[in-house]
Amino acid sequence: MFKMIQLAWRNMWRNWRRTAIALIAIVLGLVLLIFMDGLIKGSDQALYSNAVRLYGGNLQVHASGFRAKASRLPLLPIADADDVVQIAMAHPQVLLASKRINTGGMVNERGESYPVTITGIQPSTEAPISLIAENIAAGRFLLDGDKDLIVIGKGLAEALEVGVGDRITLIGKRKNESMRQRTMTIAGIFDLGLREAEKGMVFISLSEAESLFNLRGQQTEVTISTRTVGLEDQVIGDLQADLGDYEVDSWETLKPEIRQTMDVKSQFTNIFGLVVVMIACIGILNLMMMAVYERTREMGVLASLGMKGRQVMGLFLLEGALIGLVGAAAGCTLGWLVLLAFNWSGGYDLTAFQDMGDITALMGDAIFASINAVNILRQGLVVAGMAALAALIPAWQASRKEPAEALHHV
Repeated sequence: MFKMIQLAWRNMWRNWRRTAIALIAIVLGLVLLIFMDGLIKGSDQALYSNAVRLYGGNLQVHASGFRAKASRLPLLPIADADDVVQIAMAHPQVLLASKRINTGGMVNERGESYPVTITGIQPSTEAPISLIAENIAAGRFLLDGDKDLIVIGKGLAEALEVGVGDRITLIGKRKNESMRQRTMTIAGIFDLGLREAEKGMVFISLSEAESLFNLRGQQTEVTISTRTVGLEDQVIGDLQADLGDYEVDSWETLKPEIRQTMDVKSQFTNIFGLVVVMIACIGILNLMMMAVYERTREMGVLASLGMKGRQVMGLFLLEGALIGLVGAAAGCTLGWLVLLAFNWSGGYDLTAFQDMGDITALMGDAIFASINAVNILRQGLVVAGMAALAALIPAWQASRKEPAEALHHV
């Protein structure tokens, strides 16, 4: 077997120009595949991270029955939110757990009304990881003891023509289903570049929400932020076993539109990767077909010396596999260096596209490529394997040549 590999390696470099052309095609295709995959996965990670920070953590814990009525944001108090927080924080993957009150309502000013999601938060707990706190454009973020103070989005502030220090009327449904309104002073305005989302969410302190909605000492949800995005299902399984009757959901369940967007992007990546691999395979196929045609007399000599058809076939398969492995090794190395250089240069600036939609805005100011050695190696092995398969047809043709016919080939 070792001699066969030596022979295949020597044959591969006999016509080095032809081999170099095939290797260049493989390397360029693989670098492009690695770069696009890293860029798309990097944008996914940014989108996941910011969506989690905006919509209340990777996971949310609610009282039993919430999931069926989630679209109406019912005020279903959790029996013991402090106990839920304690159990959640004991899990090694949990970074932060915070109590919240979340319900629907309206804001009114000068006859203009807008439906909003009203969220009562623990400012001191959430501030370190809050996307809202990070993007306060005017005024300040909330404090734990704030009364009659509210933080709104820039989109809502522009629609109501209000600013920091102005007062607006907040209307919400209390625990007993009666409506309650309160005049609130705007403490801060956040700017995410998500104008529609900014119109639909306002934040008040947890203590203020408890008073407004007749929930003295009670909360309606616990939001949980994990250390790693993508392990939500594992953490849900662990927490569900410890929490019993509580409902534990991920942001994917509560915000399915983001998952749908991710799936579309993933399909695009897979299709693009398949096209790149097919282009590389066509180059290998063309190379091996030419090799078979040009070396017909050589195959006749090998056959006349006693080499069997399957050995001739194996020789050409080895050549294809070696070309694929060399191209994959060079392509993976160069692709990894390209990703490093791209991130080192500051990534891809997205500031010019912030107003093109919520998804673009959620990605942040710049996209950085995701560098995953396992993914790069996997893509390299796929290309190497496809190169070997591309050599199968010409190798099979080579094995079927009759020695006498091959020796008389001109």
